[in-house]
Amino acid sequence: MSQNDKKLFVLDTNVLLHEPLAIYSFKEHDVVVPMTVLEELDTIKDRKRDVSRDARVAIRALEDILGGKITPEEIISGVPLPTREGHTDASGSLSIFPDHQVNFESHSLPDSNNDNRIINTALYLQQQYQPRQVILVTKDINMRLKAKGAGIEQVEDYRTDQLIDDIRFLAKGFYEFEGDFWQQFDDVETERAGRHTMHLVPREQLGKEPFYINQYLIDEDTEFCARISGHTDSQLQLIDRGRDRLNHYEAWGVKPKNIYQGMALDALLDPDIELVILTGPAGCGKTLLAMAAALELVVERKQYDKVIVTRNTPEIAESIGFLPGTEEEKMAPWLAAITDTLEVLHKNDVNPSGSVNYIMEKANIQFKSINFMRGRSIQNSVVLLDECQNLTASQIKTMITRMGEGTKLICSGNLAQIDSTYLTAVTSGLTYIVERFKDFEGSANIYLNGVVRSRLAEFAEEHL
Repeated sequence: MSQNDKKLFVLDTNVLLHEPLAIYSFKEHDVVVPMTVLEELDTIKDRKRDVSRDARVAIRALEDILGGKITPEEIISGVPLPTREGHTDASGSLSIFPDHQVNFESHSLPDSNNDNRIINTALYLQQQYQPRQVILVTKDINMRLKAKGAGIEQVEDYRTDQLIDDIRFLAKGFYEFEGDFWQQFDDVETERAGRHTMHLVPREQLGKEPFYINQYLIDEDTEFCARISGHTDSQLQLIDRGRDRLNHYEAWGVKPKNIYQGMALDALLDPDIELVILTGPAGCGKTLLAMAAALELVVERKQYDKVIVTRNTPEIAESIGFLPGTEEEKMAPWLAAITDTLEVLHKNDVNPSGSVNYIMEKANIQFKSINFMRGRSIQNSVVLLDECQNLTASQIKTMITRMGEGTKLICSGNLAQIDSTYLTAVTSGLTYIVERFKDFEGSANIYLNGVVRSRLAEFAEEHL
């Protein structure tokens, strides 16, 4: 490949905070990090926030390549990227651009803030390296618009960890057939396997739908409901569930209000499914079902020892230290949804507040900060990870890899309620794990279709 065929990617600071090892993601192309980005990383690395860790990892990754006996001239001209495990296709170079030493032309943006300086760097390189492609990569939507307006020909979002382009194509965990499911087949093999009824159906008669393990199948006309337990190129193996059976499930006094909640409870109460992902609009019952199932599994069935509840908490590292009490007490403001749910589950008791306190102790419910999960190995527990839509792919990987033997992880979130500055529905860590785990035999994903909180919440979800 000639030098002109190799693209030149200019990285914004938020790209390295989103993925600290992003410098390895551009294959044979070259990467430029403006000096302004290093200055921003330097100011962020000492903050008392979770993002400071990502800044330090990014700085160490840059130092691993540019440290040692590399001369200043080589750093500016470009240092070949070393071979790194998991990034063996990265064969370009990395350079630091000294934007503070360059007097940009008059038609550049005012040198008043860091975003403008990074845009001016990309403009300068675009002029210097013509006809070579220079691409500014940033996760800041407004910065992308400014860069386009300033004259940068190619501006992109960092999408290496983005698995789908449209959230409408995100796996829902179930597939609904038109009409009667059984009318589509000429021949079906049925057998008993313990207490389950198993069906083997020919795949070719189901069209081109990409079915996967633990996906639920339902239809419009009958009580049919099944879960895929295995598949080959020619057959699907189904575990018969039946709508009536799912609708009569019960966990800690909670019964499903629709078939989607029934499918969710089926997955939540199955000891062979270690990861359950619940998505859906506000008021669809994600937190209520997760907590009811956790109490059922820990207190009634005694399959697990405790319940650990955690969630992403914006500004928690700055704010938590100023709150009184233990870690659990400091976390209480961010986990009010869980305590609200516990109160709902026991609202008919003689002494509701006493019941909640008793169950908190009986089920050994612990509120933990996500910041302190690193390095832990959580055994024999039900872990509820709430508000997952605000986690990046790397953050959610950190959480999942903490799960030890005999632990069940329940992730829930609503992709319409993302608070993070740099995340969208397609780049959220919740979307990432739905796609990555959709054909893993130890996981199930359910989109809870329909708001059941109240008619007011349902109307608001549909019309606001």
